[in-house]
Amino acid sequence: MGTDKFPVKAKGIERVFKAFLNSINGLRAALRHEQAFQQEVVLGLLCIIAIPFLQTPALESAILIFAVVLVWATELLNSGLEWTIDYISEEQHPYAKIAKDMGSAAVLISLIGAVAIWLVILTPYLN
Repeated sequence: MGTDKFPVKAKGIERVFKAFLNSINGLRAALRHEQAFQQEVVLGLLCIIAIPFLQTPALESAILIFAVVLVWATELLNSGLEWTIDYISEEQHPYAKIAKDMGSAAVLISLIGAVAIWLVILTPYLN
């Protein structure tokens, strides 16, 4: 530890490795504690597994996968926001509710966008 209050940060490949481990820990925590994330992962994986059977071109397949991954990323950010707000105070406060509702709205928008992308891309193949 340095002379100030903050620990010395790792550099180079060590920093990258530690960041990767932190990311894995975040995924594990979300899978363990966040039911919405668990459900989105299961549904998203089923959608991704279905892509080869749909025989969409590579670019369209990539867009379909990106739509699923965007939902996962948005849910992780929302969960992080909720955990942070709960850590700061478990007291009910209107600003905390607004912040949590906005995070939830971001997830909803990403879900609506993902469904729209899937419908736009797959509709021609279903006719």
